[in-house]
Amino acid sequence: MGKFFSDAVEKALQYIYYDTKGGRARRGQEGMKLLIDAVKAGDADASCILARCLNGSQYVWSGHHFPEDDKQAETLLRQSALQGSAIGVLVAKRGGVLSLGLMKQMPLSIQEAFAIVQEKAAAGEPFCQYVIGNTYFWWDFLTIQDKKKSDFSNEKEFKAYIRENISKCEDWLWRAYRGGMYLAGQNLYSYYEKGDEGYIDPQPDKAKTVYKTGAELGYPNHQFVYGGELEEEGKIEEAFRWYHRGAEGGHPNTWSWLGDRYDKGDGVPKDEVEACRCYEKAYKCGEYQRCDMLGWAYFYGHGVAQDRSKAFQYFTKSVEVKESKYAESHLARCYLEGWGTGPNYEKAYSLAWNSQGENKQSLYVLGKLYCEGLGLPEDIARGVDFLRQANFSDAQEELKKYKKTLFGKWVRRRT
Repeated sequence: MGKFFSDAVEKALQYIYYDTKGGRARRGQEGMKLLIDAVKAGDADASCILARCLNGSQYVWSGHHFPEDDKQAETLLRQSALQGSAIGVLVAKRGGVLSLGLMKQMPLSIQEAFAIVQEKAAAGEPFCQYVIGNTYFWWDFLTIQDKKKSDFSNEKEFKAYIRENISKCEDWLWRAYRGGMYLAGQNLYSYYEKGDEGYIDPQPDKAKTVYKTGAELGYPNHQFVYGGELEEEGKIEEAFRWYHRGAEGGHPNTWSWLGDRYDKGDGVPKDEVEACRCYEKAYKCGEYQRCDMLGWAYFYGHGVAQDRSKAFQYFTKSVEVKESKYAESHLARCYLEGWGTGPNYEKAYSLAWNSQGENKQSLYVLGKLYCEGLGLPEDIARGVDFLRQANFSDAQEELKKYKKTLFGKWVRRRT
């Protein structure tokens, strides 16, 4: 048994939440498996944490690539509360599933649950600190303390009570934020930036410190956000340093995003070499949005040494993940020439025909296939028409092999 929860839950919290701090989050899937096994064994706290993992990026780092299933999450929260998890009760309240019927069935009252979680929070448990902070941030304290407006003698007294309780979120959220709960920073930012109308005034100067702190703590997503704040201030070089740190820490899609910035010269000097480096890092992270760009770079030798075999690899992945017509047109050329693969005229024709309106390479492939009768009946006239439409250096060289007779028939020139 761990200090606050079962060993499985404490390890899962470390892998899923706390290791995000410092860019060390590489074991999220392992953490989820621990939770799934613990839930099967009847661990009530595991049900609560697993529910949050299934609720999407609002509640867990998107870099873990967890599935989203709100219906299952709701079931798990109810189960957690019914099994006697204190965090389960408070998170169920926050998740909108703590009905009167459920409150009557669960073994803990919401007041008892709050006391248990608050004790763990005071002892230093970050998830509990976050949960307690949220009870104040989201006004759940009214239910926990069983208070309503009519309990107060006047509006001023009620407002003072509300203001006093809301403000308690600040300390708890900062503790959670520094302890490994990056989500706490997002609520802190909202607390400072927006305040709570009629009760808490906005504090924009404090809001500016939140994501800077998160970036320095090592949260990859907040490094990216802080980079954006710096860029808005015109501090481009410093901003890109933080963007890169966020990418190195695993913030999803940041390598592709950086590659686009370098490729277009957006805010920085255009740099094809750096763009390709970023795109390749994205690919190694399992992010394939820019495979067509990598294919283009290796096919033509922009930013990297020309390597048609690598181009074939990247174009193949691009077609697989996003059905890129641009990639199809270049894959057709690879299959025609045998670049990165053996020649396959059937595939070359299929890909070229499917993408002929997208790129000159498709037209070139169709032209050569028809002119030489590769995998289909020879039709030089039709092939010449495609080559003329392609109209680039390779197609122009290919056209030199053919001529039109006095009778208007296209034939192959004698060599």
